[in-house]
Amino acid sequence: MSGKRGEERPAEPSPDIRPPRVAEGLATDEELLMRFYETRDPTVREELVNRYMQFARGMALRYRSGNEPTEDLIQVASLGLVNAIERFDPTRGIPFLGFAAPTVLGELRRHFRDRVWNLRLPRGLQERVSKMDETITKLTGRFERPPTIHEIAEAMGVTDEEVLEAFAGASARRTASLDAPIGSSEPDQSRLGDTVGTEEEGYDRVEAWATIAEALPTLSERERVVLRLRFVEDLTQSQIAEQIGHSQMHVSRILRGALARLREELGEEPEPPAS
Repeated sequence: MSGKRGEERPAEPSPDIRPPRVAEGLATDEELLMRFYETRDPTVREELVNRYMQFARGMALRYRSGNEPTEDLIQVASLGLVNAIERFDPTRGIPFLGFAAPTVLGELRRHFRDRVWNLRLPRGLQERVSKMDETITKLTGRFERPPTIHEIAEAMGVTDEEVLEAFAGASARRTASLDAPIGSSEPDQSRLGDTVGTEEEGYDRVEAWATIAEALPTLSERERVVLRLRFVEDLTQSQIAEQIGHSQMHVSRILRGALARLREELGEEPEPPAS
């Protein structure tokens, strides 16, 4: 009798055996695939795309890099998923993921072949990248999941390090725009060009100091000290005056006289007198 103590209860189904939508009474993926094969109903196709979108996204993210927008890769993978759904024949007994994986990866490969390789890589590395792409496609279809680095290396007959180098080469196939945002696409976000090095301030001063170094012995010790404080340590005339115990006006006269002598030694025309 139901409800009595000691009565055996029916075993609860494991939540990991079927997706939640099956437990909720919805059609299984296999049923939907067969229904679309027979009816070509666009509503059924849309539901299949929604169910397998996470799979396509995972394929796309394998090719993600700073050079290629993730949204573009996902869009390409989605196109491959739709093509796979359109072409899949469930009567042949092939698992859908085993059929869809090569189709999605094929679309991604064509995307890179048509739009990338702006950066020229060594021929050997290019060939390894292409072979790696083909190997990933085959292994993904066989395992119904993305292969590991070691599995790819074993299938290609190379080391794990060579596979990692091929991945790095693949990510460098397209050069990045200097206007590309860093971190997000917000309007006020920093751009890649903001990180490019610029000439640091002070280089011109260092070069000028190196040029006149040979003429310094012609100056007095006091003149050399004043020049060093002004043009190396970048002190103002007032600050120099405090250090050497003279007035700012006297420091100005020392600087003018020292610079005039240096120009003469270096063969430059003297500055015209101030009007």
